[in-house]
Order: sequence, then C-alpha cells, then structure tokens
Amino acid sequence: MAATVEKHASHASDGGEQVILVDSTGNPVGTAPKMEAHQHGGQLHLAISVVVFDDKGRMLIQRRSSGKYHSGGRWANTCCSHPRPGESLETAAHRRLREEMGFDCSLKEAFDFTYRIDVGGEMTEHEYDHVFVGKFDGQPHPSPEEVSEYRWVSLEELYRDVRADSKDYAPWFKIILVHLGEMDVERLFE
Repeated sequence: MAATVEKHASHASDGGEQVILVDSTGNPVGTAPKMEAHQHGGQLHLAISVVVFDDKGRMLIQRRSSGKYHSGGRWANTCCSHPRPGESLETAAHRRLREEMGFDCSLKEAFDFTYRIDVGGEMTEHEYDHVFVGKFDGQPHPSPEEVSEYRWVSLEELYRDVRADSKDYAPWFKIILVHLGEMDVERLFE
C-alpha cells in the first residue's frame, strides 16, 4: 500500500545547482549547470542512487513529484541526485536521503553504471551513476516537493509490476533493478 505525501509547492528549476561532468571512466572533467547538462543530448555527469531495504527485504520506492524537472509521476528508487562540486558521493547520498525521504541510515556503495536515455521534454539523462544500498526500518518523512507517495515493496512484487507497467517506472530505476537481479541482495549487507 502506498502512502501519499501532502504537497505544498513545486519547482522545476535547478536553483543554480552544478553537476560534475566526467569522462567515460568517471574522472571529473569540469562542471555544468544541472539543467544544461540534461539538454541537447546530455553531458555525462556523476549521479548517485540510493536503494533502501527493510529487515523484511522490502525496498522503499518513491513516486517522483509531478513538479520534478523530468520523470515526474514515475516510481523510482528510494532517492537519487547528483553530488555537488567538492562533495563526496557518499556525502551526497546521505544528504539526498535526508532531503528527499526525511531519514538517514548506514549506506554502502554496491555498484555503478553508465547510461544515456531521453526522458522527454527535450531532456536527456546521461549519467555515471553510483548506487548505494542501506537498511532502515523506521517511518520515512518525505519532502512533498520531491515525493508524491512512497511504499515498501518486495523485489518479487516489484519485478512483476515493472514487467506489467514498465512506463510507470523511471528508466534508471529499471537498470538498477536489472543489476540487483544479478546479485544476492542480502550479501550486500554483510
């Protein structure tokens, strides 16, 4: 069952945020305004994705707020974003977990991947994405500017739903699920 988040406001601007541009091996090569990095075919930049599980093995997923600059209304992993210039990947992952979902927990980097995909509205995601995993059994307190609803879901149910309604899920999240499907998720926490 999904929990709805009361919405108070929305925004679609990058607020002057910069992303870190990288080469194909993930080495920084500069910075760019966030919105600019997502236009005209996209520039390869660093990203972080956080996937949180509870002790029952369920994943916490969120439906992105309709006010997001792309992929609004789609289900995605627990949270995702971009590290700021001078900010470590892990620090960015913790920051966004607190900002988007209203909690923090221990995180461990599990894997990374690169992808490029048109996300509509003349926007392209071209990211070198570092995926962090964590465990949490408390109550999320998501930001309504970021999240419209959330739910805890078993991987089995999630895979079944993504196969049935793929368009309801963010493209990077589907890639993350493929990688998780090739792993023993419980071993990530050893």
